[in-house]
Amino acid sequence: MLEIDNIHAYYGTSHILHGISLTINQGELVALLGRNGAGKTTTLRTVMGLVSARQGQIFYKGKLISNLKPFQVARLGIGYVPEERAIFSHLTVVENLRIGALARKTTEEDKKGWTLEKVFERFPGLYQRRLHRGAHLSGGEQQMLAIARTLMGQPDIILLDEPSEGLAPLIVQELEKIIREILAEGYTVLLIEQNLALCAALASRNYIIDQGKIVYHGTNEEFLGNEDVQNLYLSLKAVGRLDDEE
Repeated sequence: MLEIDNIHAYYGTSHILHGISLTINQGELVALLGRNGAGKTTTLRTVMGLVSARQGQIFYKGKLISNLKPFQVARLGIGYVPEERAIFSHLTVVENLRIGALARKTTEEDKKGWTLEKVFERFPGLYQRRLHRGAHLSGGEQQMLAIARTLMGQPDIILLDEPSEGLAPLIVQELEKIIREILAEGYTVLLIEQNLALCAALASRNYIIDQGKIVYHGTNEEFLGNEDVQNLYLSLKAVGRLDDEE
């Protein structure tokens, strides 16, 4: 569904991505792991057209999308939940969700799917807070709103950037449940995450990025059984989280 082929990206004169390549098949969750500053978020931002790829190509369902504008990428069916969530703090939950629907694709078939009613059924906490402004939501509620708003755009693939960051363990469990439900409906997910226990529970394959390069790729079982790779490329804090959960 998504292929990133030899992508190089820069912030100004700083060379951030050095020939990134990865593939994601329909219906799977792939985790992109790495230390802070390794290039994980830049990878997602490059897919979305928020950062220009100076070299390499990105394909979505076989179509070249390298350096399209972000709204064009979104309308093709790629949803993005950024690490900072980027909800509109001065708007209500309902207003945020309606803005998410503006990214919808245009065919009648593609308009079927996520509605306000379905969102509130799957996210009952958002229904209870539907008239509250984004600034008045808790961190967990803001994260759920960011995911739900993206789903309102009817994407086929969702790019999730650190969704569990700063959330309490019980909220992370709720987040895992929501992601499982999304996968069960046939969605495809590219997940950036520091919480290795969450990745272990959800991912089918894992990539590790280090200093802007892919240094490891393997199935979930291969990755979980390779402590040397975990210790070499991931922070001790992240590895500790996995051990703690077990």
